[in-house]
Amino acid sequence: METTTKTENEAQAPQAGPPRTEAKNPLGESPRRDFRTRARNNPHLRLYLILGSIALLVVGIFLWRYFTSYESTDDAQIDGHVNSVSPRIAGNIIHLNVEDNQVVQAGTVIAEIDPAAYQIAVQKAQADYNDAKATADAATVNVPITSVSTSSQLSSADADVINARATIKWSRQQEEAAKANQVQAEANNLKAQNDLARYKQLVQKEEISQQQYDQAVAAAAASAAGVEAARAQAEAANQQVTQAEAKLTGAEANQRSASTAPKQIAAIQARADSAVAAALRKKADLDQANLNLQYTRILAPVTGIVSGRTVEIGLNVQPGQELLKIIPLEDLWVTANFKETQLRNMAPGQKVTIYVDATDKDYKGHVDSVSGASGSRFSLLPPENATGNYVKVVQRIPVKIVFEPGETKDHKLRPGMSVEPKVQIR
Repeated sequence: METTTKTENEAQAPQAGPPRTEAKNPLGESPRRDFRTRARNNPHLRLYLILGSIALLVVGIFLWRYFTSYESTDDAQIDGHVNSVSPRIAGNIIHLNVEDNQVVQAGTVIAEIDPAAYQIAVQKAQADYNDAKATADAATVNVPITSVSTSSQLSSADADVINARATIKWSRQQEEAAKANQVQAEANNLKAQNDLARYKQLVQKEEISQQQYDQAVAAAAASAAGVEAARAQAEAANQQVTQAEAKLTGAEANQRSASTAPKQIAAIQARADSAVAAALRKKADLDQANLNLQYTRILAPVTGIVSGRTVEIGLNVQPGQELLKIIPLEDLWVTANFKETQLRNMAPGQKVTIYVDATDKDYKGHVDSVSGASGSRFSLLPPENATGNYVKVVQRIPVKIVFEPGETKDHKLRPGMSVEPKVQIR
């Protein structure tokens, strides 16, 4: 059997060199057979071999579980907000209070614009508002006064119409009475004149006395005068009726004029509302002027480090012109571009160990979210795969990783620093 084994080994050996011979121990046995012989003869050695094999297997399992329990990448960097500071108004910079790389607190005055023109604008707006407010107050006060006055006029006009109609009625009654008196006086006068004619014939025949005739003459004259008086009274009563009717016409005209009181009040109220609206517009102009005056002081919107300062004293700035940037160091995160094959078991909330090259330290964090598209889709010229020579390339997907609270309190991290995140997926 040994001879067969040697023959097979010699057949497999390369032909270029001399045949290899196994070293033999002093007893004439090969080392392999000697090891097997000792293993069979020594039970402790067999136990050690079994335990060593098990240990190697356990270590291998633990190493496999460890290396498959996380995903990492070196295509990652720290990201953060870059707050651009710009003025809201135009003007000349007269004060500059910050330098590059200076830490500023939110609300700190960064620069000041010459406020002289804006102070004058505030004074003018204040004067315009005071004038408009006075006009509005006067117009508002006139509304109740006009309302009471026109209401009184309407009531007085109604009363005048009623009185005029009553006067007409009374005047017509007086006219009827006067006409009746006139008819009576004319009847009495006719009788007196007829009696006078009869008495005249009788006195000529001396059938009555001259005294009776004189009484008849006096009675006829009195009745004729009574007729004239009655006619005068009738004409006067007629004139009273005419006057009463004229008064009624005037009272009705006044009533129609007074009946427009609601419309007059509405017109006055509209003028008052317009004056109030004009005052509000002037108030808005005043508020805007005050805001513009406040905007002459340019404030830091956030706490952070000043970077990219381009503003200098004496520079004429315009609204929206970028003066500098402020980088807040409290709100930082990591953008890690993992391969798409690394995202199979990755999910928000998983713990992350973040190694930062600049500080040579590890920071704690967790997965916040996965981007909605691969990084190539956000490039200026995204790839078009609908071509004949398409080559599949493993894509990178941006993953947002946020630091745990308090991890960035040392303020040593900066946006753009390279990091190596290690995501615990198991």
